[in-house]
Amino acid sequence: MSNDARARAMAGPPVRVPVFAASLIGVLVMAIWALAAPTSAESALGSVTAWVTEWFGWFYVLLATAVLVFVLYLGVSRYGHIRLGPDHSRPEFSTFAWASMLFAAGIGTDVMFYSVVEPASQYMAPPVLEAETVEAARDATVWTLFHYGITGWGMYALMGIALGYFCHRMGLPLAVRSALQPILGRRIEGPIGHAVDTAAVLGTIFGVATSLGIGVVFLNVGLNLLFGVSVGTGAQIALAALAVIMAAVSATTGVDKGIRFLSQLNVLLALGLAGWILVTGNTSFILNAVVANVGDFARSFPAKTMETFPFVDNAEWMSYWTLFFWAWWVAWASFVGLFLARISRGRTIRQFVAGTMIIPFLYIVMWISIFGNATIERIRGGDAEFATIAQDFTGAGFYELLKGYPAANVVIALAVFVGLLFYVTSADSGALVMANLCSRLETGSEDAAAWQRILWAAVTGLLTIAMLIVGGIVALQYATIIFGLPFAFVLVLVMLGLLKALRREGRRVDSGAHTMSAKLSARGSDGDAQPASLWKTRLARLTNFVDRADAQTHLDDVVRPALDDVAEELGRLGVDTEVTPDLVGPEGSEQPAVTLRTLSEDEPFIYRVVLTEGPVPTYGGRMMQARDTHARLEVHLEAGGQDYDVMGYSRGQVIHDCLDNYEQHLQFLRLDSSTKS
Repeated sequence: MSNDARARAMAGPPVRVPVFAASLIGVLVMAIWALAAPTSAESALGSVTAWVTEWFGWFYVLLATAVLVFVLYLGVSRYGHIRLGPDHSRPEFSTFAWASMLFAAGIGTDVMFYSVVEPASQYMAPPVLEAETVEAARDATVWTLFHYGITGWGMYALMGIALGYFCHRMGLPLAVRSALQPILGRRIEGPIGHAVDTAAVLGTIFGVATSLGIGVVFLNVGLNLLFGVSVGTGAQIALAALAVIMAAVSATTGVDKGIRFLSQLNVLLALGLAGWILVTGNTSFILNAVVANVGDFARSFPAKTMETFPFVDNAEWMSYWTLFFWAWWVAWASFVGLFLARISRGRTIRQFVAGTMIIPFLYIVMWISIFGNATIERIRGGDAEFATIAQDFTGAGFYELLKGYPAANVVIALAVFVGLLFYVTSADSGALVMANLCSRLETGSEDAAAWQRILWAAVTGLLTIAMLIVGGIVALQYATIIFGLPFAFVLVLVMLGLLKALRREGRRVDSGAHTMSAKLSARGSDGDAQPASLWKTRLARLTNFVDRADAQTHLDDVVRPALDDVAEELGRLGVDTEVTPDLVGPEGSEQPAVTLRTLSEDEPFIYRVVLTEGPVPTYGGRMMQARDTHARLEVHLEAGGQDYDVMGYSRGQVIHDCLDNYEQHLQFLRLDSSTKS
């Protein structure tokens, strides 16, 4: 590698200067203001939060509901079969690994924190019901399930689907602005696109800072119990610095490649921790409560989803709970959505929706029902001191709860370790996502330069410390509600853009049905063979599995000339067309191909034949060939591989196959243009 090439590799992808500068300046101004005048910052944040709650509280509630309905519609609709990638792509990760990673991305230390704090708070001070009653006890855990349940994951799913679809399937950059391409067209590269990505960065950094703020407070209390570390600003600054250092190490050494292992380990440890509480506690009570919680959640979910308390003065409660959580989910949506898009290439929209809606929620039900009901049981048992501690926004209640179980010190140490894993992975992945949003990435597998990741990790740490100094976790809640609002409007545009793109995709599928008769009528049209011998030729092709050299020869001697003929005739008819040799596939494992591409249309037609290799199939329990592998010449269109082989096709059959697909393409253009007129 030359010095210039090495320098380019170190520099990383180009920086989107407007997004980078606007985001960095905005965050630094906020952080410096908070550090220089904490009293003034706290007062201003409180006032703006009250204004947002009064005028946009209904919007947050309505948006959360609309996103959930939209995502569920995509999962069950005709669009559910569409893959987040080309048609031939398949998932890279196993279901367990994928589920572990999507869970670790969307859930942090905060679920441990709120699994005790919120049930205790909702029991002692519910929004409507009388406090410390049986009804309040049943509803307390349900409110926590609601705030951590499928509504928030619907926002994650929306961004994951949108970013995965536009990046992996449409070939656009992995950026939020790409989801607006169907609405804005080329204007996504202008000021509007910069504004969208800036809103995503600001929402992400305040969302991540909130999670880290909760994490440092929570871990500080745990380390105090284990090692006597003093609880206060000094220790919390040290923990924030730890997150920055870990993110810097990951950025410069590639440690983030182990995120799959850490995610799986974290899930297993968390399950073990919850299982210990279940087994060693009042098991029968908790199991009964879990069942009741699920029933109460299903019954009350529609009412809670659209609840704004118009006839009750619950503005403060809404800002502390529902609005904060919805704004927090919104702020995290681009962050988690981008990560989910990266690990979900090859999965269908239906698989993605089912996974993100069901898997995390099952964990949430398990975790919150176990810890939440254990908390309420202890409070209702008459432990007033614990009730006070459990409501404290330091996380001390979680550890106080664990003290009542066997092997308390070991369990507390395990809880601290699990929280630390959540904490570090959130800091690292958050810095990566913010750096990527500020960069011009060409592919979905490309990442921003290491220096950007280090910078954003440091800035996030600074913001976290500033917010903790201003007013602790409450200040972080206020900031999240405020800075999540701009991106909330972006989510509306993302839904519109994704729906428009999927409808267009549907018209492409419909175009195939309109041209099926033409395809069938041309099945036997082959000028290179007599009709009587066509079926024998076809049978020989079905049972003959060739090696790579024979496939390459057929590609060069038959397929390429056939496509040259088509290109020549299209050119004579006024359609500029080119035929070029290609290398397709991941770097290091590229496969030879020949591509025909039209050049004179806004929506080009692409017909590509790719040489691939795979195992020889067995028919009737025996191998059809003595060797283990054979070569195929697979047809790929713009949407990806079509999963059929043209090896053995005559020159005329290749021509007809290309024309079949070209006719379908023209039909798609006709249907698409008619919808626009």
